[in-house]
Amino acid sequence: MKSQKKYFIFLLSFLTISLGYSQKDAQNKNGIDTATTMVWTGANFSIDFPFGKGYLSETFTFNYNVGTRLILKTKTNWTFDFFFNYMFGSNIKLSSDEVFGDLIDNNGSIFDKNGLKATIYIEGRYWAFGGAVGKIIPVDRWKNSGIWLRTSFGYLGHKIFITDPDNLVVGLERTTYRKGYDRLSTGFCMTQFAGYLFMRKKRAASFYTGIEISEMWTKPYRNYIFPVGSTTEMPGKFSGMFSIKIGWIVPLYEKKVVTTLYKY
Repeated sequence: MKSQKKYFIFLLSFLTISLGYSQKDAQNKNGIDTATTMVWTGANFSIDFPFGKGYLSETFTFNYNVGTRLILKTKTNWTFDFFFNYMFGSNIKLSSDEVFGDLIDNNGSIFDKNGLKATIYIEGRYWAFGGAVGKIIPVDRWKNSGIWLRTSFGYLGHKIFITDPDNLVVGLERTTYRKGYDRLSTGFCMTQFAGYLFMRKKRAASFYTGIEISEMWTKPYRNYIFPVGSTTEMPGKFSGMFSIKIGWIVPLYEKKVVTTLYKY
C-alpha cells in the first residue's frame, strides 16, 4: 500500500511541476512557434481508479496503466491517433471462495497433485485499444502546445490473472481449467481526456499530463464460470474509471513551415 501511495504522490507532484514549468516558459518572449503538421508516438503512464457497479469495478481495485499512441496532429491542431494500453497490478476485491469455488477447502487452501498446499497469486489484468480524436487549444505564443481535449473509442478486456508458480494444481491447468476461473470480460469503451500538452522548439522534450474519465460496458466472454455457472444470461454492465496520466512524446515527422522572402 505504501508503494501505491508513493506512485500517487509522484504523479500529483509531476503534474504540478509540469504545469508550473510550462507557465514559466510561456513568459519567455524570445521564442515563437507556428502550428504545423506532425506525427509522433510515445509512452504514457497512469494510475486508474475503477468505479460503478460493473464487472470491472466490482472485481478489481485501482491499477497501473502503461500504453503507447501513434498520433497525427494537423496544422490546425486537430489530433487523430491509435492507442494501446495495458493495465496491471490491481488487487482482487472478490474473496478466494468467490474466485476459486470448490477448489478451496474448508480451511481456505488449495492443494496440488502432490497433496501439498499450493501458493496461488491473483491480480487484475486489462487491455484496451482503439482510436481517438482531439483538439489542442493554444494558450500562448507556442501554437503546438496548449490545453489538449481528446475523446477515445475502443475495445477493452479484463480478467483475473492467475499464477500457479509450480503449475501443479490440476484444476488450474493453464490452457484449459484456468479459463473457467479468470472471469474474462470484454466490451466497448470510451475515454475523455483533459490536460496540457507541452511542446517547444526542442520537440524531444515534449510531454503531456492530465486526467481521464473512462466508461466501459463489458460482459463475460467465457460461456461458463466454474464458481458461478453459465454466463449466457448475464447482462452487460457499466464500469467507470478515473485516471491521472502523464505521457512522453517522441516526434517522428514534422512538416516545416517555409517562408519565402522577396527582395525588390
